[in-house]
Amino acid sequence: MGESKCYTLLRDPSTYTPDTIDLNKDTKAAAYWFPCFRDLVAKFATQAAESQCQIDDTATERAENFRKAYLAKLDEYQRNTEINAANNVVLGIRELLELNETQLRLFGFDDPWKQQKLLENTAAVANLKKRLEELDAIDDNAARWTELVRGVLAGNMFDWGAQAVASILNEDTNFGLHAALERIQKRPWLIDNLDAWLHRLRGNAHKCALIFVDNSGVDVVLGMLPFVRALLQRGTKVLLCANTEPSLNDVTSGELSELLDKCCIHCSVLAKAKQEQNLLVYANGQSGPCLDMRTLPSELCDAIQKHETDLLVIEGMGRTLHTNLYAKFKCETLKLAVIKNKWLAEHLGGDTFAVICKYEDAS
Repeated sequence: MGESKCYTLLRDPSTYTPDTIDLNKDTKAAAYWFPCFRDLVAKFATQAAESQCQIDDTATERAENFRKAYLAKLDEYQRNTEINAANNVVLGIRELLELNETQLRLFGFDDPWKQQKLLENTAAVANLKKRLEELDAIDDNAARWTELVRGVLAGNMFDWGAQAVASILNEDTNFGLHAALERIQKRPWLIDNLDAWLHRLRGNAHKCALIFVDNSGVDVVLGMLPFVRALLQRGTKVLLCANTEPSLNDVTSGELSELLDKCCIHCSVLAKAKQEQNLLVYANGQSGPCLDMRTLPSELCDAIQKHETDLLVIEGMGRTLHTNLYAKFKCETLKLAVIKNKWLAEHLGGDTFAVICKYEDAS
């Protein structure tokens, strides 16, 4: 029931596929991504072990078993690419990322990034009021919305699953939103529909925005929530959707609900909207960092219909680039991401930290 209801957002459900790249058919992509995930799993295993080694002396052994099991499954995927391609079986980045979470849980690691997320959320909340004051000081509406979008994009830099960013965060513990604003691509962006979005904002407010958020900390608190606040100020209801299950440092719906309560202390707009149920948090049904629109929970699908959703905002590499970059929807759609992978950036015609700001109308 949930699937059919949520299909109403898709322009053509029969052609929807939540995978931008098919590793079974794209040999160049496969030649890059299989070795890439072999490198990544070692880092994920280290994170998993460190997250529990203080409380469980089996953590290191279990993390090593996780690594071996993941690699064995990855080898199986790679051996079978030709057979699966012949049978039209698609293998996207989504499945390899979800495999990481499945295997972590199998070996007793439910949320290796939990402590890191808590630290980053606490630090970000402390800076929320200052960020909102910076934005409110911008008198020109177009300039303010430009900075709001840039804030979402800069916030999306804070992704521990991206090696290019993890290196920066490890080397510079003071790396924050303003440093990220300087690091992302300057306009014109790789995909740059910002002017079309700004033009749309001159018109009537949207009834309801469905927003899929990404990472904890700076990303959701200092990047996305100011954007949400601005939509609320226009009179738009917001359905804020976060992961059902933990995945890397992505915020979960449970964490987001608690986080929102803390942010409301620093922002009366968010507090009023939450109290009046114009700002609602939902789980997105996902266990990995990507977004399959076919698997949204029925509760969310009901809300999408009930509130007459007419704006869809998808943020992040996993949800936007790996799964929905080319997906077409019936409602207006804004897809926002910073490409934190050099191969993927070059594949799309850009470079590391290139920006995707893709606005599509409802026609």
